[in-house]
Amino acid sequence: MSELQFTTDVVEYLAGNIPAAETRSAIVEPSDCMLCRELTETSIAGLFDTRFGIEGSFEVRHCRQCGLEQLSPVPSPAELKNLYERYYNFSGERDTLYTTLREWFFSSFLYRLWIRLDGDISFHARPGSGRLLDIGCNEGRTLKNYARNGFHAEGTELNDTAAAVARAAGFTVFTGQLEDLTPAAPYDVAVLSNVLEHALDPKAMLLSVGRLLKNEGQVWISCPNSQSWLRPVFGRWWINWHVPFHVTHFSSFTLQRLLEDSGFQKIEIRQITPALWVASSIISRLFARKGRPTRQLRNPLLIFGLVLACRGLLFPLLYWGNRTGRGDCLVAVGTRTE
Repeated sequence: MSELQFTTDVVEYLAGNIPAAETRSAIVEPSDCMLCRELTETSIAGLFDTRFGIEGSFEVRHCRQCGLEQLSPVPSPAELKNLYERYYNFSGERDTLYTTLREWFFSSFLYRLWIRLDGDISFHARPGSGRLLDIGCNEGRTLKNYARNGFHAEGTELNDTAAAVARAAGFTVFTGQLEDLTPAAPYDVAVLSNVLEHALDPKAMLLSVGRLLKNEGQVWISCPNSQSWLRPVFGRWWINWHVPFHVTHFSSFTLQRLLEDSGFQKIEIRQITPALWVASSIISRLFARKGRPTRQLRNPLLIFGLVLACRGLLFPLLYWGNRTGRGDCLVAVGTRTE
């Protein structure tokens, strides 16, 4: 399949013009950078899904020109749709021990205290006002936090099951493609919390976000940091490889450049290393096996114990990583200006 044909299929599928059954199922391996079109070379090979046990072997390729890293091979849109619906997004799981404890914790005062200590990578502690759009809002847990903080919160979500749960809680949720959204009024804030790295075309996503924002509106982004010190420590078991769902891997430099090229200014980028991410990498290294789901990642007692241990015992390392540009998560704010 030619690169032009693949790009056409992606655009047409995301626009809703090609049914999933009619999209190509072949895996496409890009040979050049999706941002600057320069040649790429292998950064790390032999990656496998350490979360759900999805079959397949992947690598991440590095652009010689701009430094962006991207997944190879990239599943086709039809394959990604199937993978998200089968494994990744909210599928209606409710009333299990894991979901019950998670819901209690996220709505508790303890969570507010925790993110002030550990770092707020989802912008749950930011007060404000005006219209906020949470892109990829899932079943609406984050919308509740933004609403409590003073925003008029709305969301987008491709998963109909998840969107229905969010709507039942009283929120407006759009289920089409971002480029098809026509809001009643521009938004003051758009949130891409651990979303941008999933996009097949991150620049197109940011251009769509800019269209939805008012002048001086802000985009809030969090995503893994490709320069994280945890990456070489855990190697193929680093939890943020997250193949085949994480398509791109950003450094501070590549994220800033992408934001600037997409029309955003006044860009601020800082780094956070959540204890949960460190704990997840540890569990992945201890238990993940190719072709098998890592069920320990959903064991609340194991996760809770490791998170506390990582925050308490590894605090100097986490602080050092954040201060030296080697934190695990990038947290960025960009402003749309006309």
